[in-house]
Amino acid sequence: MKRPGRPLHEHELSDLLPGFDVRGMDLSLDRMMTALDQLHQPASSIPAVQIVGTNGKGSIACLIHHGLMAAGLRSGLTTSPHLVSWCERIRVNDQLISLAGLRHTLEQLQPVVERCGLTPFEQIICCALIHFEAHQPHWLVLEAGLGGRLDATTAHGKRPLIAVASIGMDHREHLGDSLEAIAAEKAAAIGEGAHVISAAQTPEVTAVLEQRVNEVHGSMQWVDPLDASWSLGLPGNLQKRNAAVAEAALQWMRSSHAVISDQAIRQGFASAHWPGRLQWMRWRGQRLRVDGAHNPPAAIELAHERLSWPSAETRQIWILAIQAQKQAPEMLQQLLSPQDQAWIVPVPGHRSWSVDQLRQALPLQAQQLKSADNAVEAFHQLLDQGWPAAAPVVAGSLYLIGHLLENGTLEAE
Repeated sequence: MKRPGRPLHEHELSDLLPGFDVRGMDLSLDRMMTALDQLHQPASSIPAVQIVGTNGKGSIACLIHHGLMAAGLRSGLTTSPHLVSWCERIRVNDQLISLAGLRHTLEQLQPVVERCGLTPFEQIICCALIHFEAHQPHWLVLEAGLGGRLDATTAHGKRPLIAVASIGMDHREHLGDSLEAIAAEKAAAIGEGAHVISAAQTPEVTAVLEQRVNEVHGSMQWVDPLDASWSLGLPGNLQKRNAAVAEAALQWMRSSHAVISDQAIRQGFASAHWPGRLQWMRWRGQRLRVDGAHNPPAAIELAHERLSWPSAETRQIWILAIQAQKQAPEMLQQLLSPQDQAWIVPVPGHRSWSVDQLRQALPLQAQQLKSADNAVEAFHQLLDQGWPAAAPVVAGSLYLIGHLLENGTLEAE
């Protein structure tokens, strides 16, 4: 318990929410189903749109959330991971759960946590549903964490609408070594009679999604990226695809909420903000971009985005922190042009790829790779050399971006 008269600090949740490296990944739906039964099924009467996929889930969730708000509806949003505070993961409209409120709910939850052996992610989803039960939003917007079949968000029993982000190779150690296996794990979240919305996927993923929808007697809707008439608060050409999925989801919700007008959707999308994704930031007044790309499909998208930048033809400096279980060599092959340079730094608090490992894996690019003990050391060395004309890009892990924001190293523009 926190001492009275003293503000609660984010790190004081660590006794209730151990870090990933302490608990590790432990996928199971049974624990969550049992826990929600013991909690008397919080928020079970509130319909939810669940967002599954590999890349773009957070953007789709953010756009749907802002569209609902612009229509005057209350939206309960849960996302992962967070950048700085666990509270970012639970909000009703623009209001994040308070740190004291989250602490209190976690403390009240502990008997169930102990009986069911809940993971930190499962605890957060339970807290989110308890918070939503208290605030009664019109819709829940649930971003799945990992997979779908065994994801904690799938334990919510009223998910008539499933939005599918781009599905690609990631988390192979948990979801499978093939695109079909990964897609099957994510598609398994689709429940009986659900309406499913997706932009174009690879043929393997398309076949898996359509097979699952047929099995559960659902309906499948494919959408094309939005055209240039749309103004999006989220930067990047790839967001036209994510926004198309979100727009179709909101149009489907309109059948029960007529206030979701075309104008409200456009207004919500224009005002949407999702930090850490192709975002401009500053270090000591120097501009740089940050992006959470952390797998090969996201690296491909980031490389495509780079082609539209004014500096596309000049040397690009990358500052990359990549967790040890990720496909770092494949990512660098996508990101590095021959004239580029990449500083390899560790992901704070996580096992990471080293520059020596990457030089061995990528002998042809070995001379383009440099190392630093941390991102700040890389920034200092770049400043000593003369800050690059083309703004450096920090990528590879949202954990790194969150760490740099939390300690005040970076400031958002």
